[in-house]
Amino acid sequence: MASKQDASTQIPSPVMDLPALITKFQSHRLGVRDLVALSGAHTIGFAACFLFRNRIYNDTNCDPDFATSRQASCPRIGGDNNVAPLEYQTPTIFDNNYYENLVEKEGLLHSDQELFNGRGPTNLQVLAYRLNKFAFFSDFAESIVGWRT
Repeated sequence: MASKQDASTQIPSPVMDLPALITKFQSHRLGVRDLVALSGAHTIGFAACFLFRNRIYNDTNCDPDFATSRQASCPRIGGDNNVAPLEYQTPTIFDNNYYENLVEKEGLLHSDQELFNGRGPTNLQVLAYRLNKFAFFSDFAESIVGWRT
């Protein structure tokens, strides 16, 4: 049974950098492929402004037009509970558009964009899922079964 404490300690933080994300997944006996596949769950859902504010105002690896569009609903001060879709093209459909967004520097959360930052071991996997949604679907299913707390 899930608990609030488990969620706060087991789920990666939206501000983690890539090495911390890899370490977090390794603590669950999951590898880089699992990290990239399971992060694809962010193809659906929403995030509150306070979780992505720093990214859209301060991250250098954020598309400027994307940042400006997100700033409309997430001001520098206030609006903490305003929400934005994690993946803005098809936010209610489980697909691979999330990976396209990462390649375009349009990941909403800092931790998401870390998966495609030009210097990490996850870049090729992001590109593979961007091009092949069936590979993403298959790996996602395998990884979700392999998740252990």
